[in-house]
Amino acid sequence: MADTSKHLQRFQQFLTGNNLRLTSQRRAILEAVHKRKSHYTAEELLTHARSIDDSVSRATIYRTLPILQECDIVREINIGKDFKYYATNRRDDNFQAQVVCGDCDKIFEIDAPFMDWYAKTAAERLGLEVDSQRLQVNAHCTRIRAGEACEHMTA
Repeated sequence: MADTSKHLQRFQQFLTGNNLRLTSQRRAILEAVHKRKSHYTAEELLTHARSIDDSVSRATIYRTLPILQECDIVREINIGKDFKYYATNRRDDNFQAQVVCGDCDKIFEIDAPFMDWYAKTAAERLGLEVDSQRLQVNAHCTRIRAGEACEHMTA
C-alpha cells in the first residue's frame, strides 16, 4: 500500500525537478487526496482541500491534478460525463479495473491482476512497451431494471 509519506516524497521530487514549490495549497490538496476514501470530482476535492486550507483556489486544484497524475498519486477516471472522477492510487502491487453503474454512476474498483500480464504480453508481441492501461466496464443495475431498489444508490 502506498502511504502518505511515499506520495509526499514523490510529489516533492517532481515539483523540485520542475522548479515548482510545495506550497501550503499543494500540501493541502495532497492531504485532501489522501483523506478521500472513494472516487471524487475536482470540485469535491476543492471543497475538501479548502476545509484544510481555505486559500486553495479552483485554479490550483486544476493545475495540481495533472501533476498528481504524472506522479502516479492520482488517476483520472472518465465515465463519459462532462466531468471526470479521480481516485487516489493506494496500491502499487495490483492493477485495479473499474465497473461503472450507468444507473447511478457509482464506480466500483475490482482487482484485475491479469491486466498487467495481458498488457505486457500484447505490447511485446508488437514490439512495444506499455505506458499505461485501463479496464473499464460499463454496466446497469439488474435490481433497478427489475423495478427494485438498488443498494448502491445514494440519497
